[in-house]
Amino acid sequence: MEKTTLIRAALEAGKLIKDFSSRGFAVSSKDSVNNLVTEADHASEKLIIQIIREAFPDHHILTEESGELPKDSQYKWIIDPIDGTVNFANGIPICCVSIALEKDGEMLMGAVYNPYINEFFFAEKGKGAFLNDQPIHVSKKSRLEESCLVTGFPYKYPESGGLLETFGSLIKAGIPVRRLGSA
Repeated sequence: MEKTTLIRAALEAGKLIKDFSSRGFAVSSKDSVNNLVTEADHASEKLIIQIIREAFPDHHILTEESGELPKDSQYKWIIDPIDGTVNFANGIPICCVSIALEKDGEMLMGAVYNPYINEFFFAEKGKGAFLNDQPIHVSKKSRLEESCLVTGFPYKYPESGGLLETFGSLIKAGIPVRRLGSA
């Protein structure tokens, strides 16, 4: 039942955000000018929570926009209603709904759905990962120099951690690195 609920929530939220992109929506900033939240983020999150609460009213929920919705439960749903909000707000179709479920701190399953290109990723512990019901796997490449990397960056650069230095060293080595806004 958890899998059915997770898949339904991701698909319905994906349809909702795609509908929003065709009719317009309000955009505002959170804590910095480029850390955006849209009317669609809130509507998507509300829909996902509603679907989960219908099936599992006693489960804990953690969301990007609302934060913790605590319940005394061994299950926790983790929701990003639109991963890639900056892309979404600017009409770039690289964004997705992201939902995961953990039990007692252990990840059980997760789904990532981009409704614009109809990519539905699903993974379940011990059962593998799938893209549109087809099994997927990590690359067989064993050398970093032969890879193509995808990453994301925080909205504010941390004072420590060497993020830009690491990124720079990869670029200087000629390794292709993509920053899509929804890694």
